[in-house]
This record gives sequence, structure tokens and C-alpha cells, in this order.
Amino acid sequence: MRYKYTVVIEQDEDGKYIAEVPALQGCYSQGETYEEALANIQDAIRLYIEARKQLGEDVPIERAIEEVEIYEPASSS
Repeated sequence: MRYKYTVVIEQDEDGKYIAEVPALQGCYSQGETYEEALANIQDAIRLYIEARKQLGEDVPIERAIEEVEIYEPASSS
């Protein structure tokens, strides 16, 4: 089966990259670079799926992804 998930990667105050998968509760990883964080989260996703299957639990499927863009109102000076 093929799984596809949204991955959010942010840089923390120490310069490390933190990756998370919102659809997979508790699935996080990190890396020194963006690319390393992305590779590490892919490994974490594989392990997460494997663990769920071994426990006989369903693997969450991400059904819809929406991206919302918010603009800050122009300041009146």
C-alpha cells in the first residue's frame, strides 16, 4: 500500500530542523539540515506504520489537505 502524508518542517531557535506529521500523532524527527530532517521523518513514518500494523491497529490515512493563506491587515499610519 502507498501512504502519503503532509510533513511540516520548521527551524528552531538553535538552527535545527524539526519535522512532524500532523496526521500521525506523535510522529516527529529532526535534523541538522532540512534535507536530513526530511530523510529522518521518512524513516520515522515507516517505523510508525510498522508499529501500528504489529499492534493490529489501523494506520491513519490523510484524507484532505487545505492550505490557508492569511494576510496581515495594512497598518494605518
